[in-house]
Amino acid sequence: MINWLIENSLKLKTSVIALTIILMFLGGRSLLESTAFDVFPEFAPKIIEIQTEAPGLSTTDVETIVTVPIENALNGVSHLDKIRSKSVLGLSSVVLYFKRSTDLTEVRQLVQERLSFISSNLPAAIKSPVMLSPLSSTSRILKIGLSSKTMSQVDMTTLAKWTIRPRLMAVPGVANVAIWGQRDKQYQILVDPQKLRVNSVGINQVVTVLKDSLNIEGGGFIDTENQRLPVTHSVKLRDVSDLAAIPIKLNNGVPVNLSNLAELQEGFPPPIGDAVINRGPGLLLIVEKQPWGNTLEVTKKVEQALDELRPGLADLEIDPSIFRPATFIKMSLENLNKALLIGCVLVIIVLIFFLNNWRTSLISVLAIPTSLLAAAVILKYQGGTLNTMVIAGLIIALGEVVDDAIIDVENIIRRLKLNKEAGFPQSNFDVVLNSSLEVRSAVVYGSIIVALVLFPVLILDGLSGAFFRPLAISYMTAIAASLFVALTLTPALALLILPASIDKQKELPILIKLKENYETLVRKILEMKKLVFTVLISVIVVSFISLPFLGEEFLPHFKEYDFLMHWV
Repeated sequence: MINWLIENSLKLKTSVIALTIILMFLGGRSLLESTAFDVFPEFAPKIIEIQTEAPGLSTTDVETIVTVPIENALNGVSHLDKIRSKSVLGLSSVVLYFKRSTDLTEVRQLVQERLSFISSNLPAAIKSPVMLSPLSSTSRILKIGLSSKTMSQVDMTTLAKWTIRPRLMAVPGVANVAIWGQRDKQYQILVDPQKLRVNSVGINQVVTVLKDSLNIEGGGFIDTENQRLPVTHSVKLRDVSDLAAIPIKLNNGVPVNLSNLAELQEGFPPPIGDAVINRGPGLLLIVEKQPWGNTLEVTKKVEQALDELRPGLADLEIDPSIFRPATFIKMSLENLNKALLIGCVLVIIVLIFFLNNWRTSLISVLAIPTSLLAAAVILKYQGGTLNTMVIAGLIIALGEVVDDAIIDVENIIRRLKLNKEAGFPQSNFDVVLNSSLEVRSAVVYGSIIVALVLFPVLILDGLSGAFFRPLAISYMTAIAASLFVALTLTPALALLILPASIDKQKELPILIKLKENYETLVRKILEMKKLVFTVLISVIVVSFISLPFLGEEFLPHFKEYDFLMHWV
């Protein structure tokens, strides 16, 4: 198959070069337009979280009445790995962990079916369990601070819940927008027991009348000759005064209104948290993205949505820079791209210096962008994100993707020289073909050996495997792409431009000297095989002995400018 690949690449050399240019252009544009960028690969296992509100229940009651029945109902769901739960005052949270290969859409359907069954068995005071939207391991993409010098927290909450949040939820890729420090507007009825006793009214009577007064119900319809008119019961409750005018009962024909029995005021439910923005009370909006969302793209669209809302929120100060991982992603990618560019330049300088011919240097250098771009495109269409680990794998492979092309080019030049000295007994086509086939095994086996260096990373388990497996995959993909380039593009370019430069190809004096010294060194090493083998074994043993004394760190230190602070 390799013989067929090389031979046809030489026969169709112009088509191979043209096709490579087209694929590089289309692949590069595809990467720039639609690639998902993120800080890290998706390292967290696939989870489903179910939250259930239990107003007024203590932690112990929440655990007994809500959490345990939900856990029992969800045990045994397909592909389930483990269940974790947490019960706090008035809230139950059950988290299901699934195997990494699980189809999340399928298991969410299975979980929803079981939740439908358990919901009917929970006490009436418990709200229905809610399955949260799927989130990624780095789901929080933006924290937005809302503050105002003229508006209260209640007014800010109304704007956030009914204007800002719906607009942000409509942004593609946004899974949820949580509001911290909210103060929901509430009409509060503070019943006075003394006034109830004086007016001979029971508390249940007040509750019943209020429910009947505030319920929105249909009133049927009236048929006319031309149409059917609906009869509706509309609740005209606009402020506290409307609430105060509701009659509870009649005492000797005189109505006893709600204002005669209770103190009425506007307020908010007991808060469970606060947000401090710009040294004062405010709101904090937490924007979370879906697992398949592009962090940079979603962040950009959320900020655009905020800019569109600003003209209508003149009294509200909006600060979207409190926590913005997109800044770190952009900075990380710029630093890695800079490292990649510096590495490419250094490799090119070394190749030009030692090969001493622009044609041979060009063929070898072209293996770098074609191999790395091909690897990036392959990884993209496998559903991966372009993150720091993937780019790091490509950078590690940078110095090795060019090796296969150099081996092939050097052998082709050597054979072309020998063929010319022999009076051209073979055509250039046959010389290039035979030269490429001659080093075929060295190129293939060399690539396999180099790729296997990171093979142990692929079998890492748990968090370490999830983090570093993309690095190994991108590295091995780049090596495989460089092998394919060496078997197709390199021979085609060599046949096209090298025969005209045989006379100009001269070795540098320093390179001749290095080869002589290397030959002398190799001869001495071969004469001391036992000593070399002993030294090698000793180094390996010492390395294993020193391994337990080395420090361990899961990740390097990052230049992160955002931080989260929690008070406990």
